[in-house]
Amino acid sequence: MPDLPQLRPEDMRQAMAAYVRAVHQSYLTVADLQSPAGRAQMPLLHGPFTVIAAGVQNLHVIASTDPLPAPVGPEVSLENSIGQMRWTVRFYDPVVLPPLGLINEAAGNAGEEVRRAVGITTHLYHLIVQPGSQLSEHHAGHAGTGLANAHVAEIRDFDAIRARVPGREALVDEMAGAARAGLRRAQALLAAEIAPDSPAVAAAGGEPEALRRAVLAALRGEDG
Repeated sequence: MPDLPQLRPEDMRQAMAAYVRAVHQSYLTVADLQSPAGRAQMPLLHGPFTVIAAGVQNLHVIASTDPLPAPVGPEVSLENSIGQMRWTVRFYDPVVLPPLGLINEAAGNAGEEVRRAVGITTHLYHLIVQPGSQLSEHHAGHAGTGLANAHVAEIRDFDAIRARVPGREALVDEMAGAARAGLRRAQALLAAEIAPDSPAVAAAGGEPEALRRAVLAALRGEDG
């Protein structure tokens, strides 16, 4: 595959659209192995969503259910679907969205800044792809499989937490909703309410997997 900077804009858009489709195909392969109830909880299977492909120093691939206005001027969107999964890819670079040109990723990935520049507050996933060989079907397959497995593990963790807090399932549902939306601070606040006075929960910060595991450990009396 040629280096991405040498690609024409339309070729780059097609490459990004193919990458996103390959991610979703791998996600569905894992989803098909789950029970009907398990599939019903997997967030990418809940109706249409938007995938933002934003180019900074890295390529940011962000899925969100936040509403976006119709494309105007040089903006481009492409619709796609596989089975029950339906999405629209929207493409942004510093020419289409100038605030992206102010983001500097020399010191590391700037995911929050990119989401802020686009104007979305919640996301179903946020993948960061380095230009070049990572924009391949092979890499997309691994990304989609990893994303699906992470969602399955998240669903199972929340099911286990619900089973241990009878009468307070609504709090767990709120935490699960915050996790699906990518709201880390909300997850941390709800985790502290579900398992108050837990040192492990307090120490987990806003890292979602660590928070869930800490809540489970606290409810099982395993956090010391």
